[in-house]
Amino acid sequence: MGMNICGAPCCWGVDDVKNPYLPSWKRVLKEAGEAGYRAIELGPYGYLPIDVEAVSKELDKNGLSIVAGTIFDDLVDKRNYENLLRQTEDICSLITKLPPLPVHKGQHYPTPYMTIMDWGHDERDYAAGHSHKAPRLSDEQWSGMISHIKGICKKAAEYGVRPVIHPHAGGYIEFADEIERILRDIPYELAGLCLDTGHLYYSGMDPVEWLKKCASNLDYVHFKDVDEKVYREVLGERIRFFEGCGKGAMCPIGKGTLDYPGIKEALEQIGYNGYITIEQERDPRNSDTSLRDVKESVTYLKSVGYEI
Repeated sequence: MGMNICGAPCCWGVDDVKNPYLPSWKRVLKEAGEAGYRAIELGPYGYLPIDVEAVSKELDKNGLSIVAGTIFDDLVDKRNYENLLRQTEDICSLITKLPPLPVHKGQHYPTPYMTIMDWGHDERDYAAGHSHKAPRLSDEQWSGMISHIKGICKKAAEYGVRPVIHPHAGGYIEFADEIERILRDIPYELAGLCLDTGHLYYSGMDPVEWLKKCASNLDYVHFKDVDEKVYREVLGERIRFFEGCGKGAMCPIGKGTLDYPGIKEALEQIGYNGYITIEQERDPRNSDTSLRDVKESVTYLKSVGYEI
């Protein structure tokens, strides 16, 4: 078995590029290197510059590669479709020119990946984690979103980048029925799945069960942990997903409620080989504790048998 742990800028609170409190991208790469990572995600579009020379220089300085790029935007509105394609082209033109990561025996597809996440809808953001309250797309809206996702996937494939669809709390691909519908509507030859243990739990699903259930489509995995007390408090409030994260709903891995020895056993049972990225969403105004928390997560995962 071969599973390597990577990092993501969201551990430093980087989710919205318009947030005025974001740490610099060079600091994030520096601290990711200090945490012992050899790979990190690109983060949301516009955080790292679309500049091969500048990004390559900082990655090399910190001993890093890029494991994945990210589309984190409105996948539903047809008026946003051209913007999504432009983001895809920019991201793919960058990540395909950076040093690649090794391919593990049995890994479904080589890196770098393109994680595709829906975002930007108040009615779903405030319903994150509440399947029974969250509105669903009409059949026509769902069909339009699927068409947009397929277009993104085809554009990424032109660059040789493997797209992976990431169910995300607060978006229109979150709950069990929506993941099952994605599996029916997006052929595996077009895109795989990136399942996130923390989002699965947050949205009412058992991570172990769903990793096993989606094994044949699982190309990439995200790890996070959930502070049960804060999570339950947040679910009782009318609150946006990232506001809940700002209150501490996500915590260092090994400090929360998720069963990571059980998750490792499940990944071994399904023969998962490849890369796993740690995430811990937070308010970027608290990023002074990011390196400490990332190191705690890394130390814990190494203690139960994962490799950096």
